[in-house]
Amino acid sequence: MTAALFRLVEIERGTISLDGVDLSTLGLSDVRGRRNGMFILPQDPAVFAGTIRTNLDPFESLVDADIMEALRLVKFPGFDRGLSLLEQNVEEGGSNYSAGEKQLLCLARAMLANPRVLVLDEASASIDRETDGFIQQMLRNQFPNTTLVTIAHRLNTIIDYDAILVMDDGRLAEFGSPLELIERNGLFRELVDATGEGATSLIQMAKTAQQDREDERKNSLLFE
Repeated sequence: MTAALFRLVEIERGTISLDGVDLSTLGLSDVRGRRNGMFILPQDPAVFAGTIRTNLDPFESLVDADIMEALRLVKFPGFDRGLSLLEQNVEEGGSNYSAGEKQLLCLARAMLANPRVLVLDEASASIDRETDGFIQQMLRNQFPNTTLVTIAHRLNTIIDYDAILVMDDGRLAEFGSPLELIERNGLFRELVDATGEGATSLIQMAKTAQQDREDERKNSLLFE
């Protein structure tokens, strides 16, 4: 699905549309890497040889203040050192940084791109739970106008999302809000129950998220 979304492969039939625009009608430069377009945080963070500045602003189109603000928000180590941090060396593949630090760098890059659609492809698979929790909080706080498409291996990562799509043998098996899928007692409920003692917590999180969405809808109607 991700390969099709970014047109790494072309679909044989059907369409993929964003905001009513068929992606197949656009040039690849408009589909990938465009500011305010689509962005991906992959499982293996993409970090390149150079400096922190060149990793975050390879086309030299950003101002230093915005770059430093992104590093501050993701709490990248050394962000309080000022502009000297931007010239810090990054070795090939980011070998002089931990997996968590590289993912924070990629998160800062995503913030600067300000995408309409942000795809997370198992983005927290190689980092510890503490860093994962921080990144999940950042995604909810710093991307209010971005649609998150998350491929997750931890249910708590997506249990408060608006909708979950469950794949089975390459096909769509279930689709709905987390609470809807839990109450349906299908494949997703089996995954939740398989967490053992954590199932109760996941179900409560889904209920809370559903209530929050309903309260938000009611409030928006009142203001209208």
